[in-house]
Amino acid sequence: MTGLLAGRTVMVTGVLRPSSIATAVAREAAAQGACLVLSALPRAARVTQQVAAGAGLGEVTVLPLDLTDAEALSGLEAELRRLDLDRLDGVVHSVAQAAPGLLGDRLSPGGLAAGDRGAQCGPDAVDLASWQTDLERALTVSVASLPALVGAVSPLLGPGSAVLALTFESGRVVPGYGWMGPLKAALEASVRGLAVEYGNRGVRVNALSAGPLRTTAGGAVPGFDQLAEDWENRAPLGWDAGDPHGVARTAVALLSDWLPATTGQVLRADGGASLL
Repeated sequence: MTGLLAGRTVMVTGVLRPSSIATAVAREAAAQGACLVLSALPRAARVTQQVAAGAGLGEVTVLPLDLTDAEALSGLEAELRRLDLDRLDGVVHSVAQAAPGLLGDRLSPGGLAAGDRGAQCGPDAVDLASWQTDLERALTVSVASLPALVGAVSPLLGPGSAVLALTFESGRVVPGYGWMGPLKAALEASVRGLAVEYGNRGVRVNALSAGPLRTTAGGAVPGFDQLAEDWENRAPLGWDAGDPHGVARTAVALLSDWLPATTGQVLRADGGASLL
């Protein structure tokens, strides 16, 4: 095999649908010579296998794995070693989750602005409790799962290994994105912390901020079509929300050994829209 990732083993999370960004990254990584290992929630492992086959990835290993399950993470190294893997050259974190109530244009719970009467009693108290539970779950899945995953596979990471987390514009308020904005900001902060933590082992940790792409997750964001249209009009290089190719190729570059001195960074593949 030849290519930027020839001879490198890359683990990719989040390959769940043909339109997933993770699927595009996995496809491009395979085209560049990577040996792939995919992970999926246990109940979705068969779906991931089918998506991988449809993406032309062939007979790829799919590990049932819940990134929020401490017991499953504690056994991940052993599972990978049973596949005769003693090293991971790349890890792609493409996992996020937010309940519908956390999306939209307000951060306050239950659609109540700060100071609204009745926010702390009656049925609104139940809404607040539910909101807190949803936010804790979103934080665990979307943010804490990254350092948890890196910690679980750390014995297999070594000089030249690259960890990549997928993020989205967190430097400004994006209409409809709600709590995912602060959560992505926390994810990016985690990337910086992990880059320092693992730097002395020669492991690079970066984030890739993509422009809006038409995925199932993107479609859950209220007003996504308008967001994509505005992005396309604003981007100096132009932007096609239906084409993840540029994002996937940028991911491959970050997973390769062509950026050996880059770590703790958020690189953008967004057509330049974030400049304006």
